[in-house]
Amino acid sequence: MGNTQQVFTESQLEEYEDCTFFTRTEILHVYKRFNQLDPEAVTRDVLGARLSYTDVANMPELLENPFKERICNVFSDYGDGNLSFDNFLDLFSVFSESAPRDVKAAYAFKIYDFDNDGWLGRHDIGCTIKCLTGEEHLNNKEIDDVTNKVLEESDLDGDGRLSFVEFEHVISRAPDFINTFHIRI
Repeated sequence: MGNTQQVFTESQLEEYEDCTFFTRTEILHVYKRFNQLDPEAVTRDVLGARLSYTDVANMPELLENPFKERICNVFSDYGDGNLSFDNFLDLFSVFSESAPRDVKAAYAFKIYDFDNDGWLGRHDIGCTIKCLTGEEHLNNKEIDDVTNKVLEESDLDGDGRLSFVEFEHVISRAPDFINTFHIRI
């Protein structure tokens, strides 16, 4: 098990290359990082191992991210934040520099959709604001004011919530989005 390349067959590596925005070398690097978080579990069952939310959330790459719980839940097969290697690889592929804007936008939408209803409603926008402001703790009126402003500027059809298309429109006007939606591993 010392040689990481022996962990995956040639066809598995090719499949990972086809399904991610990573090169073979980057995939092996992500595997090495995955293995470092719980070597005992990974050694027993490479593809069946699941890292706990706590292990993943405490990685330096995610530790200070205010959306780490949502990120882990969105990429987890069961929505519990525990990640298999495939989930872990998908997460870092989407957050890589190579991932295109549309893929990043789709996952950002899922991360901000706290109630998982396929829309960014008042509740979702409020939760996003709370995550972004962190320690500053805005009061409810301030959160409502910011939410109203977001909807006023972004809710093109006036239904009181943002569809993915409306969210994409907002993202298209944010040139730094692609650079900020990035985690280096």
